[in-house]
Amino acid sequence: MSTMPAILSGRGLVKRFGKVVGLNGADIDLFPGEVLAVIGDNGAGKSTLIKCFSGAHAPDTGTMEVAGQDVLFRSTHEARLAGIETVFQTLAVSPALDIAENLYLGREILKEGFLGTAFRMLDRKRMRAEAGQHLQDLGIGTIQNISQAVETLSGGQRQAVAVARAAAFGSKVIILDEPTAALGVRESARVLQLIHDLRERGMPVILISHNMPQVFEVADRIHVQRLGKRAAVITPSTHNMNDAVAIMTGALTVEEADQALGPVRTPVVS
Repeated sequence: MSTMPAILSGRGLVKRFGKVVGLNGADIDLFPGEVLAVIGDNGAGKSTLIKCFSGAHAPDTGTMEVAGQDVLFRSTHEARLAGIETVFQTLAVSPALDIAENLYLGREILKEGFLGTAFRMLDRKRMRAEAGQHLQDLGIGTIQNISQAVETLSGGQRQAVAVARAAAFGSKVIILDEPTAALGVRESARVLQLIHDLRERGMPVILISHNMPQVFEVADRIHVQRLGKRAAVITPSTHNMNDAVAIMTGALTVEEADQALGPVRTPVVS
């Protein structure tokens, strides 16, 4: 993948919150069609890094590119216009609205003609039909009624709605922030399958997660964030979970990680 142009990249990103340094010269690369996991200890700058690309934060210094174009997002709306959709850990769904209304929240389709232009009436029939198609395209079969309120759904189903919304409108990159943190085993497995499906469709995904088994299950490459910058990039085929944790905590240096990239090693599930 490193021979292909990156679909998303950042160089020397710095972000300070008063005296607190969130990012300290961070770099990142995401290549087309891959799942890039971003791992790191609390305070390593994972969320700050992805929020720069989702528009929630603007870096103080550094450069960002999306599809070869220099970008600097001042809002999540600007990031979305550039084709980047983010599913935050809080999901940002409206429980009282139905599934279709949540998928099109902020992007509502108006009726054609006078009713849409003058009275701003929503084309709910079209939104429900297209929302159902988006869910079907992702293979989400656990939701039978597209008109039911999101508050009636399980945690995994709500996550599926949020991922479906990102997949429907993210033309270049999808960012998932701890998508399985509050889910059970079965619902987590469904979300991981959605990530597999997105990759099969050629959609590059950034996955932020603390769950090492899940990271090693779905990631093509693993970006290790430490002390506000990229410590190393490893793969499940060259390093195991113990290596990842050691790099994350500083017990294994970048040089030692590079030396370990030679022979293929079997990931250890602990």
